[in-house]
Amino acid sequence: MEEGSLWSATAQEHVETSPLAGDETADLVVIGGGYTGCSAALHAALKGMSVRLLEAETIGHGGSGRNVGLVNAGLWTPPEGIAEILGEEAGARLSTVLASAPDLVFSLIDRHAIECESIRSGTLHCAHSPAGLNDLRERYRQLSAQGAPVKLLSAQETAQRTGSDQFHGALHDARAGTIQPLAYCRGLARAAQTAGAHLHEQSRVASVSSDGNSWRVETKQGVVTAKHLLLATNAYFDGLKGIAPPQSIPLCFFQMATAPLGHNVRHKILQGGEGGWDTAAVMSSFRKDRAGRVIIGAMGSLDAFGGVLHRGWARRKLRALFPEAGDQPFEHAWFGKIAMTGDHLPKILRIGPNGYAVFGYSGRGIGPGTVFGRAVAEAFTGAGEDAFPVEARDAHTERFTGLKRRFYALGATLAHAIGR
Repeated sequence: MEEGSLWSATAQEHVETSPLAGDETADLVVIGGGYTGCSAALHAALKGMSVRLLEAETIGHGGSGRNVGLVNAGLWTPPEGIAEILGEEAGARLSTVLASAPDLVFSLIDRHAIECESIRSGTLHCAHSPAGLNDLRERYRQLSAQGAPVKLLSAQETAQRTGSDQFHGALHDARAGTIQPLAYCRGLARAAQTAGAHLHEQSRVASVSSDGNSWRVETKQGVVTAKHLLLATNAYFDGLKGIAPPQSIPLCFFQMATAPLGHNVRHKILQGGEGGWDTAAVMSSFRKDRAGRVIIGAMGSLDAFGGVLHRGWARRKLRALFPEAGDQPFEHAWFGKIAMTGDHLPKILRIGPNGYAVFGYSGRGIGPGTVFGRAVAEAFTGAGEDAFPVEARDAHTERFTGLKRRFYALGATLAHAIGR
């Protein structure tokens, strides 16, 4: 089995860059080459801004290139929960903006001819228990009240769509779909370059400073001076002189992908191309790629003590969900990091004059990351903070982040040690 991301091995999109070298100036400097950063670079360049994007590793190296690839509408928290946290008006605004996030993602894929295995046949939130089905009924009530094209499926209908008899029902959301997540990120980067943005991989930022009028961003190889700054590293912020770390709870999510299934087996599993996840406290995800591989995912890190337990669980889960594929060898195994916030809502943080950090997608990064990146570009090209889906704030504090991280990691390990 290859210890590496399936997405890295199969991405058809590629982007050519060079490290930052020398002194450069720009209207906007972006730190981070994931969905948020690449979307901001693309939309800012399309609006005429000169843009420099700096990525410490390669485009999509972080969570943007390691996730499940589910393009969902909204967030983990349902609309009424968002309204309770933000207030009715602000909550409704965020829910409305992110309800159309898949529209933006798939329109960008079409407009820029991004080759990322996109399928827009919806996603399936599957009930692992009667209590889980009750949760889906409540989500259905809230989403359908907003006019969302969601459908509550019976156990039989769910079995027909998934190819598994393990669920009590499911919530199908027709707005959603699946993509090859790394290829999509690279496609955004390529589109940004075509629009005029300059992207630099292998350009780790060492320090950031502001004189009140402009930002100075330094790497070992060069310097960018810009009026506007976006910090878009999310869970992969690893220390940066001049900027306090955005506070979130770092969680790991792993995935394992089988070898491509034979045609007589693959057509029985997720026939419509939907991706899915369940309602369990330690959530599991499942989907196929274009080649017919089944990809199983859950919370946890594969390089820690619990890695052996997580791998064993993935085999048991595959056999339970799809017995006909249960003994297929796993060809790829990988994991990435999620930036979770206490209320599961993303944040926009002011870090200085004309400077913002965006983070905390809490496992819903594809649609929201694309939307928030565009919003930052709009803010910097005349709309101001009114363009933001959430109110920008001067500070954000998460308490006991280390303790919570260990708690979630231990919970996932224990669940995978005894469950399937």
